[in-house]
Amino acid sequence: MAIENGDFIKIQYTGKFDGETVFDTTYEELAKETEIHNPRGMYGGDVVIVGAGHTIAGLDEDLVGKEVGYTGTVEIPPEKGFGVHDPKMVESISISKFEDHRAYPGMEIEISGRRGVVTKVIGRRVRVDFNHPLAGKVVTYEYTIEQKIDDNAEKIKGLLGLYTGMPDLVVEVDGNSASIIIQPALTFNQRWLMSKGRIANEILANTDIDEVSYVEKYPEAPLPEIEAEETIVEEDSGDEE
Repeated sequence: MAIENGDFIKIQYTGKFDGETVFDTTYEELAKETEIHNPRGMYGGDVVIVGAGHTIAGLDEDLVGKEVGYTGTVEIPPEKGFGVHDPKMVESISISKFEDHRAYPGMEIEISGRRGVVTKVIGRRVRVDFNHPLAGKVVTYEYTIEQKIDDNAEKIKGLLGLYTGMPDLVVEVDGNSASIIIQPALTFNQRWLMSKGRIANEILANTDIDEVSYVEKYPEAPLPEIEAEETIVEEDSGDEE
């Protein structure tokens, strides 16, 4: 049966630019070989909802109409990839904004929650490009559709993995209700706090589940006391993946 918008599918993929430079992949060995491996990343394939914007538009659109087991390559223009390069997002900033008042071309920085790359240093002014690093580039994705997921619990685990990197949380489904069992430590996990609302909304919008509960489960042994300052969640700096 052909893949349609709204389907939950598991895909493996490798993204490249300039024909051969790998910038993203679900294959851990390839990530290591190309020196883009993230020790905290999740490899082995992503579960996505087709048409929900979980991938860039060009790849998302290409999934529709394919069959489980399909393997192919799609070339994606900037407009449906990481955007065109916007000159207005290249700004001149005082070097006083930089730690130790040091900057050099190629330096990656984060200012006021925005990530950018230094392109030039002229005296005490620094030119920073806040466009996505792949803005303006044509990219290609080699991908395989491994599985279509129909079970609600597996759909939810897939979303948990996609958004939080934690696909092994316990999910209990009873009729049209779903409970996600979380450990107390997640209460202070910034990535979890930023994602749980969106995860619940996507479950409700894309499955026949009509109630989602997050249940904190405490061990029998008392939890160690946590000092007040350790419970403070820092403001999100704009993360990623």
